[in-house]
Amino acid sequence: MKKIAFAGLGAMGLPMVRNLLAKGFEVRGHDTSKKALDACEAAGGQVFASAAEAAADADVLILMVVNAAQAEAVLFDGGAVGALPEKAIVCLMATCPPGAVEQIAERVLAAGRRFVDAPVSGGTAGAKSGSLTVMAAAPRATFDHVKPVFDAIGQRIFHVGEKYGQGAMFKTVNQLLCGVHIAVTAEAFALAAKVGVDMNILLDIMSGSSASSWMLKDRGPRMLELDPEVTSAVDIFVKDLGIVLEAGKEKKAALPIAAVAHQMFLAASGRGEGPADDSQVIRSYYAVNGMRGAA
Repeated sequence: MKKIAFAGLGAMGLPMVRNLLAKGFEVRGHDTSKKALDACEAAGGQVFASAAEAAADADVLILMVVNAAQAEAVLFDGGAVGALPEKAIVCLMATCPPGAVEQIAERVLAAGRRFVDAPVSGGTAGAKSGSLTVMAAAPRATFDHVKPVFDAIGQRIFHVGEKYGQGAMFKTVNQLLCGVHIAVTAEAFALAAKVGVDMNILLDIMSGSSASSWMLKDRGPRMLELDPEVTSAVDIFVKDLGIVLEAGKEKKAALPIAAVAHQMFLAASGRGEGPADDSQVIRSYYAVNGMRGAA
């Protein structure tokens, strides 16, 4: 369990690769971005023009791609699953709809490979520090076999069940809370800015009060900046809260607060701000309240 093929060398994937390399794993990276490939090679990884080439002779293939469609393209259209040795393990660690994960798992198993539904939480900060939370669903023996890989990239490793899609459902619930926390922080800050309070004092008070949350402490400071560094884009929560609402629709679960939060992220994206840091959902609140820019 030393050769890791890794597809998706973005803001999360590349630091995960660095941590795997630091723990002695051999990493075979693939991405469509030359810049990402160069960074992987500079870190000590091998790089390949296709995921299928990276997967050849690998023990594990990790997918840290944008969505389920990309995962399917890598595995099946790109031939990566067929390039893996028999009984190799595919770990889907991206945020995907539970139903789509189940379908991907079925196709991987039918191809004679093993599968782990293992989304992560912790953002770029957790990816860089190796402190991600991993929510893995797979047969226990498969989970145990791949756990040393998870230990190299995360600190909180959970076996959430054996049914594929359960890991994705845990991540869906996680993203519901994350997206709502960001949006409601933005709503509160927009109200405060509207009435003219000192926003830095507000942030200091709220961060240490019963109203605090991890998202308030992390996104709050960036909400006070006009153009903060991007750690997670607005469009990520357009996608993820869309997954939340789709899961609610499928299970006939009403999710009204998540729906409103999704609309605020969608409004920001619709104005062309999808690539901006997700803290900038606050611009949607500024817009509906007739305000401009950061307070």
